[in-house]
Amino acid sequence: MTKNLGKIDRIIRIIIFIVMTTLYFSKTVTGTIGLILLLLGGIALLSSLVSFSPVYEIFGISTYKDKDLK
Repeated sequence: MTKNLGKIDRIIRIIIFIVMTTLYFSKTVTGTIGLILLLLGGIALLSSLVSFSPVYEIFGISTYKDKDLK
């Protein structure tokens, strides 16, 4: 599993997680839609923690910048 998420991309995914969980736990979004948002937020957090996105891998996208490469 090669890293393919850059720093900015990871930060955005963490912010998405925070927003989605806040909407769910504040009961702004409830029911099935709320659970789907919570699940998608968890996936965003998990992918940011491991710096890997399977969707990016499928499409050959990488925002990861290795400091050793110039």
